[in-house]
Amino acid sequence: MSASKLDPFAPFGPFLVQVMGQKLTLASGCVRVHKNGIQFKCRQEFQPWTEMTVELESPQDSDRIHAHGIVVACAGSRHAGYTVSMVFTQLSPQSKARLDSLAAAGYSM
Repeated sequence: MSASKLDPFAPFGPFLVQVMGQKLTLASGCVRVHKNGIQFKCRQEFQPWTEMTVELESPQDSDRIHAHGIVVACAGSRHAGYTVSMVFTQLSPQSKARLDSLAAAGYSM
């Protein structure tokens, strides 16, 4: 048997995506954090170069990360769902620092 290390970061709450006035709320377990963006699973397909507004909220300290980004890839099917890769184009210095720390830890939400 091996011991496992507890994740030092609390999971984020629901993941809110806004696309052209439409809001999507995704389960917290389907999001991966990367240094310059995120990757998430959803039931809706998005075209590359679609602009999105993203909001992540932590239930631990109610910190929110607000970001604007662009879809760079979307793969999958309507039956299995889609994996969407998004690169952030605008982040505040505080949000960038928080995202960098999550990405460095290899954090998945």
